[in-house]
Amino acid sequence: MRVALKECEWETIGEDLLVIFDAREAMTLSDPEGQVAALLSELREAPRTAAELSVALAGRGFLLSEEDVGRGLAGLDSLGLVEDADGRALDDPGENERHFSNLSFYGTYAALDRHRAAFQRSMREAHVLVLGVGGGGSSLVQCLAGLGVGELTLVDQDRVESRNFARQFLYHHADLGLSKAERAAAWVREYDPDIKVHPVDRWVSAPEDLADLVQGVDLIAGGLDGHPHANLWANEAAVRAGIPYVLGGANRSQLMYLSVDPGRTACLACDYADRPVGDDPEAVAYRIVENMKLSNPLTGPMAMQVGSLLALEAQRYLTGFEPPRAAGQRVTLDLREGLTPERRPLPANPECRVCRLAPPREGDRR
Repeated sequence: MRVALKECEWETIGEDLLVIFDAREAMTLSDPEGQVAALLSELREAPRTAAELSVALAGRGFLLSEEDVGRGLAGLDSLGLVEDADGRALDDPGENERHFSNLSFYGTYAALDRHRAAFQRSMREAHVLVLGVGGGGSSLVQCLAGLGVGELTLVDQDRVESRNFARQFLYHHADLGLSKAERAAAWVREYDPDIKVHPVDRWVSAPEDLADLVQGVDLIAGGLDGHPHANLWANEAAVRAGIPYVLGGANRSQLMYLSVDPGRTACLACDYADRPVGDDPEAVAYRIVENMKLSNPLTGPMAMQVGSLLALEAQRYLTGFEPPRAAGQRVTLDLREGLTPERRPLPANPECRVCRLAPPREGDRR
């Protein structure tokens, strides 16, 4: 294996070596003889195998065996400073240029056994079902397209209206009166012709309305409006199919997102079952909020925040660069508190009818 050094800088301070990869933290390594600094310097010149590095270090006066160098490389790998040189790029030069920033991002999480190019291939091989291409959904589509997701199915029944322009930047004046799903798909095709996109102009009124659309899908993302239980229907369709579901939205002063990993986390139905019932003030307040008809207060920056949070959680599921951050949790960002996130686990309900519909997952024991 040819080992490549990531973008880092270092400086010797006495018998220590100060190394910085992520600007927010500095690593201090003991290096009284300068062997680590020499190893980093050789790697900076070009990717090398352990055998090649052993020879190069001998030229600097350090007599280290291939096994010694291998142990040193393993140490650098544990610190996140090196990766497999052959896993840094995609096969096509045009794809490398297109995904330059994405590959650079994945480089932060790459290692000798985790290739940045493999993360990007996972995105290109993924099929995401987006529910709603309005406020947060339109920004979500743009983020997913930028990340290089290979296939999108876009579901919405609305038409483009001028009131949408404050927060939905997929659409233009010429799109007024036209299908949002169709126009969002047209935007994706123009943005990146390599992305397969399927517009679906459909009203969702039951889980069965999504049954045909979840076939071959890797993840469901977005949020449906028009009925208080629309997202519950989407939740059930996702759990039945065993597909992760990432959803979010906003009210007047809060943004919210969560994700459901069927068979592994509580689902949205668990959360609804935990809500108070009866005629006490808390239960009445829940009912009022659920049925309130609001003029949409979502502005452009808020919509983009929701869309980007959903896209980032989707990216976690699809690539595994890090674990999902909102799995089985409701994450709320309060505008009055400067968008500081607050996390609340969804209450697991062992009697949940929907959770029982989840198919067995690979590696799970039931």
